[in-house]
Amino acid sequence: MHAQNPPAHERPAGRPTSPSSPSPSGPRVSSGASVPSTASGPARPVSFAPRAVPLSPTLAVNEALARKRREGVRVLPLGFGEAGIPIHPALTRELASASGRGGYGPVAGSAALRAAAAGYWARRGLPTDPSTVVCGPGSKPLLFALLMAIGGDVVVAAPSWVSYAAQAPLAGVRPIRVATPPGEGGVPSPALLADAVVRARAAGRTVRAVIVTLPDNPTGTLASEETVRRLCAAARDLDLVIVSDEIYRDLVHDRGRAVPSPARYAPERTVVTTALSKSLAAGGWRLGVARLPEGPFGAALRAAVLGIASEVWSSAPAPVQHAAAYAFAEPPELVEHVDRSRRLHAAVCRAVAGRFAAAGARVPAPQGAFYVYPDLGPLRDALRRGHGVNTSVELSELLLERYGVGVLPGSSFGEPPVALRLRVAPSLLYGETDEQRLAALASPDPASLPWIAGGLDRLSEVLADLRESARAGQAALA
Repeated sequence: MHAQNPPAHERPAGRPTSPSSPSPSGPRVSSGASVPSTASGPARPVSFAPRAVPLSPTLAVNEALARKRREGVRVLPLGFGEAGIPIHPALTRELASASGRGGYGPVAGSAALRAAAAGYWARRGLPTDPSTVVCGPGSKPLLFALLMAIGGDVVVAAPSWVSYAAQAPLAGVRPIRVATPPGEGGVPSPALLADAVVRARAAGRTVRAVIVTLPDNPTGTLASEETVRRLCAAARDLDLVIVSDEIYRDLVHDRGRAVPSPARYAPERTVVTTALSKSLAAGGWRLGVARLPEGPFGAALRAAVLGIASEVWSSAPAPVQHAAAYAFAEPPELVEHVDRSRRLHAAVCRAVAGRFAAAGARVPAPQGAFYVYPDLGPLRDALRRGHGVNTSVELSELLLERYGVGVLPGSSFGEPPVALRLRVAPSLLYGETDEQRLAALASPDPASLPWIAGGLDRLSEVLADLRESARAGQAALA
């Protein structure tokens, strides 16, 4: 049995290996366009292709819009789920103050960060021991580590955020998509969940987890307390771990509406995750935290997650951890900042939903986060006859190529291809400069600001032309 190599940061320094040095499996080969010769003769080309892993659709649409801009096309960026507001100066101050911290820290995260995150959850009705908190470089790596540690197939809502189902095969498991109750995105229907798990297990599959999102991406809705309670009961009956992604919980549009976390109703089997990316718009800082259950199972899961983390990311960046500890302590200036961002997201989402509704789409009322989820099914016949559109992918491609509008097709989130639903993320309409974004945060009526109103009017123009040109069979808007 071969001994495992130590983590990279613990390995002794030694002579670098040349790219052309021989190895037991043959000479290493440059990845350039041509195969070079080496001192020992012609290099041997690699005979196999790397594993194909497509780019995440949310990032792909951002790159497509950048291409359109380079081509000189007027674009309307409604595809990328970024918060669209500036980083608060207090956070940049804290980050700068810790910039000299270059050493590795504890794999689970600093004691200060874990204590601050525990306090954050306690203030939301979830008493938390800091020892159950694990930090990582974003909630996505934490989710991946959880899937690997739990093992077994995972149930995800249909629709649900793109990375849940995409990460499952990378972790060696398979996703099981289960529809949500009408108007309650993010949580699989409890009755359908039970049926799907029983069927999968009867077919020989091992199913161990279910992921929920509260509030939801992509639908912008929030499941009811009753639905979450019934899901928790089903998870107990089926012996499933619940992973509750609550990264948008501080962006519920109605401040008086509580988020019904499964950790309240099934604490022994619920993991809660959150991050700085959404409520504080620090997606580029890559910092997430997970709250694991107490008890023997939670301790074993923590040990497994830390083992994976130690071999993948070692520890999250120390300066960002310091800033995150400040953020999760929730000083007044950050609480006010999040509250203003909540109001901004709610106002602009309502305005965008209204424009789609006026064009004939069915639109669930936005309840949280910064997403709108219109269904253009009522325009299906006209879109098929006028534009040859039969799927949400074809609809999103038409909007991008003809009008420069970037949105994501519902099929990216697990919807049937023929469902003409789109995820629309209006948060990049808030402004092109920090001055404009700050003005949007401060405005009592952000949708009336000239740059936001201009984006909304452009959306109405596109939707009107899409509908009329579909009826006429040709596009009239340049």
